Amino acid sequence: MKFRFLIVLGVLLCIDWYFYQSISTVMKNSSDNKKNIAAYLYWGFSIFSALLILAAVFFNYTSFPKFIRIYCWAIVLVILLVKIVGCLFILTDDLIRLFRWGFSYIPAADGIEKSHSISRLKFVNQIGLLVAALPFTALIYGMLKGGFDIRIKKTRLVLPNLPDAFNGLRIVQISDIHCGSFTSIAHFENAANMIEMQKPDILFFTGDLVNDLVSETDGFIETFSKMKAPMGTYSSLGNHDYADYITWDSKEAKAKNLEDLKAVHAKVGWRLLLNENVALERGGEKIALIGIENWGAKGFTKYGNLKKAYQGAENYPVKILLSHDPSHWEAQVLKEYPKIDLTFAGHTHGMQFGVDLPHFKWSPVKYFYKQWSGLYEQAGQYLYVNQGLGFIGYPGRVGILPEITVVELYNS
Repeated sequence: MKFRFLIVLGVLLCIDWYFYQSISTVMKNSSDNKKNIAAYLYWGFSIFSALLILAAVFFNYTSFPKFIRIYCWAIVLVILLVKIVGCLFILTDDLIRLFRWGFSYIPAADGIEKSHSISRLKFVNQIGLLVAALPFTALIYGMLKGGFDIRIKKTRLVLPNLPDAFNGLRIVQISDIHCGSFTSIAHFENAANMIEMQKPDILFFTGDLVNDLVSETDGFIETFSKMKAPMGTYSSLGNHDYADYITWDSKEAKAKNLEDLKAVHAKVGWRLLLNENVALERGGEKIALIGIENWGAKGFTKYGNLKKAYQGAENYPVKILLSHDPSHWEAQVLKEYPKIDLTFAGHTHGMQFGVDLPHFKWSPVKYFYKQWSGLYEQAGQYLYVNQGLGFIGYPGRVGILPEITVVELYNS
């Protein structure tokens, strides 16, 4: 394993060297002092990146300070992406040079000997650096601002069977907090204040409280406790909450992590629904709220059991489902449970990258998830996919911003 990582490191250093050719070409006519400063900065960061990779391979990555694990790695990956984009233009330049070099060996009609030394095209390299700077700027902005720029999205839904007592029910949904990706509580303090300003009747959280470990919630308990509503806060589990993506010393340790995470939901005042349903009562009338453990159709482990969760909810006039993964809706809910009126999901994050305009939405995640953001309807059944409040992997968002959803229900 470590040998393979060293090979990867060698490839990355080759990319570093290749991209530097573009910088050298653009700065060809600059002073020696400017060239030296550029070289020191470029190779200094490249060496830092290499040392970070080596340290992650040969030492325990989880022992690194949280800031390094989140942001230093992110900057390294962002700049690697920039270099790869820039290398495509250098490759174009080299292909042109190769063609010109080959052409130089074709004898001229007038007998004049051609030069076989072909210099790089400065303008191609300038364009390459400029184009590479665009994703760099966007991704850095996404880390500094986009990942924390919470947007309120409001939707009005008509459910004909909704009891009169629930007419105007104001639901607020949040999802995918991933608190292990944050180094402070400020983002969630802001979210709690924004939730309170929406004056919800009831609050739903649709999974992925952590990246893996329950210890990630340390320091966030008091803030999460502020996320509440008069009719209660109800929650479900997401794929990351089961900590399936890390290596455990024992099954018992993994199971304890999950049980402790469930206890956190209770501690902050959230009613965690585990393949079960509860009756929501208002003005003497009732509707059913169903919550299942994670159930996905895209390769994730299925912990959810909708058959079990649905039992006892059959006779309620309206049924609302909390299910983390939106692929569950089309794979099972629509096919087997036509009486479930409304499903709330999260999971996709909108891939944290894309375009989100009033009449146009796009993200690469749409090629993996048919329902990935916003409201969907089929045969009178509705699904709302929240883009998530937090982030994972890349610590930011570009175009697809963190979301708090407000859904108002009416019967006409």
